[in-house]
Amino acid sequence: MAVNEEKRIPRGCVLLAMSMCTMLYAVTLTIVNVVLPQLQGALAATPEEVSWVVTLNVIATAVGTPATGWMVARWGHRKVIIWSIVGFSISSLLCAMADSLIPLLIYRIGQGAFGAPLVPLSQAIIVAVYPPERRAFAQGVFGMSVVLGPAIAPVIGGILAEEYNWRFVFILILPMCAATLAFVWLWVHDPGERSKSNLDWGGFLLFSVVITCAQLMMDRGERQDWWDSYEIWSYAALIVAALWVFFVHSATTNNPFINPQLFRDRNFTIGLVLVFIYGMLNITPTVMIPTMLQNLMGYPDSMIGILLAARGAGMVLGFFIVAQIAKVDPRVGMIFGVVAIGLSGWFMALFNLEVDPWAVALAGVLQGVGSAVMWVPLSIVAFATLPVKLYPDASSIFHLLRNFGSSIFISVSVLTVSRTGKISYSELAENVSAFTDIARYPQLMGLWSFESTEGLAALGSEVTRQALMVGYANSFALYALAAFSAIPLMLMVKIKQDAPG
Repeated sequence: MAVNEEKRIPRGCVLLAMSMCTMLYAVTLTIVNVVLPQLQGALAATPEEVSWVVTLNVIATAVGTPATGWMVARWGHRKVIIWSIVGFSISSLLCAMADSLIPLLIYRIGQGAFGAPLVPLSQAIIVAVYPPERRAFAQGVFGMSVVLGPAIAPVIGGILAEEYNWRFVFILILPMCAATLAFVWLWVHDPGERSKSNLDWGGFLLFSVVITCAQLMMDRGERQDWWDSYEIWSYAALIVAALWVFFVHSATTNNPFINPQLFRDRNFTIGLVLVFIYGMLNITPTVMIPTMLQNLMGYPDSMIGILLAARGAGMVLGFFIVAQIAKVDPRVGMIFGVVAIGLSGWFMALFNLEVDPWAVALAGVLQGVGSAVMWVPLSIVAFATLPVKLYPDASSIFHLLRNFGSSIFISVSVLTVSRTGKISYSELAENVSAFTDIARYPQLMGLWSFESTEGLAALGSEVTRQALMVGYANSFALYALAAFSAIPLMLMVKIKQDAPG
């Protein structure tokens, strides 16, 4: 019996409720990025620290996602999704009330943990409600909710942040939570019976330790001088130890957290690597671009929101492109998508301090198109040759690696900006002195001066600004390289339409 069959709820109502759940989570991922520069100033945080507002949220989602199946088996679709929305709402309210960085980070972890079941559970409910011949239509509508949220949210969030402050970005989420909760309460119901399922808590905790320590290692490494720090060595030791125990535990338990049978399927194994790369490419620009535009170029929040919305518009366009090439070899769609993303990265690597807003918007459109076009065939290919009975386990690890890829690459990108920015600053500063030719022409120096404290401060700020721009350009070049590196893997995929039973 389908999840809505008990009370004869129209399928369209359930689809609307599940689309709202997904949009709620998608909005949260993008709307907060608009105010990262404002958060940095309001909470006296460094660029590295403020990036944790995104990364810790993604980590919490990655850790919480695999437990969705166990929670549904234990409490049912309806209870899990209702309590997820309630917890998500409370976490959002607490985020709006936070008065320092640490509480905000804790509440963002809560947002990620409570939001983790929303997307996989919504997708599972839609599959349960719609018959096979109607699932393509339902998944299409469901997919639109994923792209519409990121397209609209940055604009609204940017305006609210500029007119009021960053807290209103979180307050905006609350009416959406209330509407979504009402729809779910009215239209989503459980089947009469639930299967019993046991979560491998040992494997779950060990894997969580690996993910958390890897993230902390990437985030803290630069500030702790990497291998000169006992803290970094401790994280590395914990990763090695936890991985070893995890593999031994998985080989000896009857119900391992990650089913070893999944890795016997070539397509799925390649798909896991590709979805990790997709996660790296999907979220990172939405974190890096806002801080670059405001900190280096002084863009207002409203303009940043509009430019981020260009990416959402590109995703909408990508959705229609996917619909047109649905019958083409999925590898074509994946390669088209990743090439578009790679070109956007190469284009951004050419940015300078006088970059035109239209150039930023164009890069965003390319990213959006590429992300949308790549995602659908990637999902098809990864599960194409996998036995149907392994779908629940496969979906959990698939979404986990997507989120983990996002959190890791954000940290790598921030590290690239910081490390290469420092190197560039040293190189630029060596060429700045009172004996430089430009110093002979005061009219060219502007506010810069070697003769006053204010002039020296202005000169130092300009050198820092140019050095950081070099750092951002390097991070975007790395982004492009990561995208193009996925193409050989895509060519290794085998195409088979029907999965074995």
